[in-house]
Amino acid sequence: MNESGPPLRGTPRTTIADVAAALGLTKGTVSRALNDYPDIAEGTRVRVRGMADRMGYRPLGSAQAIRTGRCRAIGLVLETDEHDAHRPFLNEFLAGLSDAAAAQSWTLTVATAPSGAARATYERLIEERKADGFILPRTRIEDPRVNLLRNAGVPFVLFGRHGTPEGCAWFDIEAGSAMRSAAHLLAERGHRRIAYVGGHPDYTYNQVRQQGFLEGMDDMGLPVPDAYMHDGAITRADGERAAAALLDLAEPPTAIVYAIDNAAMGAYRAAEHRGKRVGRDLAVIAYDGDPNGDFAEPPLASWAVDWGRAGARLAEMLIARVRGTPAEDLRETMPASFLDRGSASVVIPTDPATAGADNPSQLGGDS
Repeated sequence: MNESGPPLRGTPRTTIADVAAALGLTKGTVSRALNDYPDIAEGTRVRVRGMADRMGYRPLGSAQAIRTGRCRAIGLVLETDEHDAHRPFLNEFLAGLSDAAAAQSWTLTVATAPSGAARATYERLIEERKADGFILPRTRIEDPRVNLLRNAGVPFVLFGRHGTPEGCAWFDIEAGSAMRSAAHLLAERGHRRIAYVGGHPDYTYNQVRQQGFLEGMDDMGLPVPDAYMHDGAITRADGERAAAALLDLAEPPTAIVYAIDNAAMGAYRAAEHRGKRVGRDLAVIAYDGDPNGDFAEPPLASWAVDWGRAGARLAEMLIARVRGTPAEDLRETMPASFLDRGSASVVIPTDPATAGADNPSQLGGDS
């Protein structure tokens, strides 16, 4: 039995019987090891995979699907009418997914559809056995994809959270903690009038980020008037309108926290039209780590996500879920990284004698 040395190549197509003969194992044991059956010891699984790789064994996808009921594919449906559809992070995210899948000899099946046709797309992929399970990005507060896959008995992993967590595996970024820290940082730099501009209200990210901001403000003993809270800013134009309304208040904020980088870029134009400058007269912090923020003047301070790592972990978790790991054992979070750049550099000198003079509570509303 030869388990070392150069790769064994040259046969027209290596079969499971060839791998079994090389290892002195039965075909059934080799097949079960290659298909990750839980009754096969990890040491045996490693030996079998190592020999299969050296011998150039590649399973026939159709035969494997018939034999195991699996096609060893991760499914991802991108809804093209979402406000960002993961752009500009899509390449990193897909690379993370596909690389992690390939490391376990799985593939990535990607489909696109507008939201109205998404259900039919999932149903087609399930019926045609194009995927063993699905990654669900951009989770919604009420998410029909979750109900569809639950009812179909198809494994899935959320990129985000869901209001009804039973049976849900998820991987999420600690966006609430990021927004909480943004409020802390601005308060520590002397800001007392801090506003917030949220994103799309139907998505869970918006709820999580807003709650984190409010908790941070509460930590620092700062009220948040209703006039300082805006929602629904997705585009730069939305972000500009929100900033314009805030800067036109009798007591305008000295800092604005945005839920989305793209919307935050609109604050630059609104400030400029009012004779103000981001980074000098107005502090801005956002979330996503959009590379376009590098080119703003000054560069946009933002909480950045490692999209490649997120994609890789989602793929690994979904494969584990397909293999039978309970959903409740597959729940993880990862912190975002703060890019402390020029737009957040505004420091407000604080005179202890007048520290409360600029408290904006007279604008009305409770935090």
